[in-house]
Amino acid sequence: MSVDSQTYRDAMARLGAAVNVVTTGTLDDPVGFTASAVCSVSDAPPTLLVCMNRASRARDAFHTGGPICINVLSAGQRDISGTFAGPLDMYERFTVGHWTTMVTGAPALEEAVASFDCRIDRIVEVGTHSVMFGVVEAIRIGAPMGGLVYFNRTYHVVPHGGHDH
Repeated sequence: MSVDSQTYRDAMARLGAAVNVVTTGTLDDPVGFTASAVCSVSDAPPTLLVCMNRASRARDAFHTGGPICINVLSAGQRDISGTFAGPLDMYERFTVGHWTTMVTGAPALEEAVASFDCRIDRIVEVGTHSVMFGVVEAIRIGAPMGGLVYFNRTYHVVPHGGHDH
């Protein structure tokens, strides 16, 4: 039995995921895109994976050994998600938010809930997507605030469940 791609996409829309801006390059030559296909692989060594459509215009900037920073967006950052998912060129995308660098030199969003600064260990091509494995070199944890998730083809806010200090 074969599952058709539309049924698969419809079912995957019901798998809620955090919204992230994934970057590479430098502050002088930044590249970034919005991604919800991000997850932990291992904590020894700390490794994440990011899936990117192979047809993405940002794809060529990501390469094995290169920097990659996964910036987890907060509830109030839908505008940043839309900017990095839209048609703007790379320099225009980085006019929203405040960008610095950590260890690898990839742009890191100062206002992110968390930023995972990584080096790409390997890229595996699977169907229409590139799966990039990033070994974490540095982490910056932002202020405690609600999260932004994408579920059923729309954004939702996840309240911050912790206690403010």
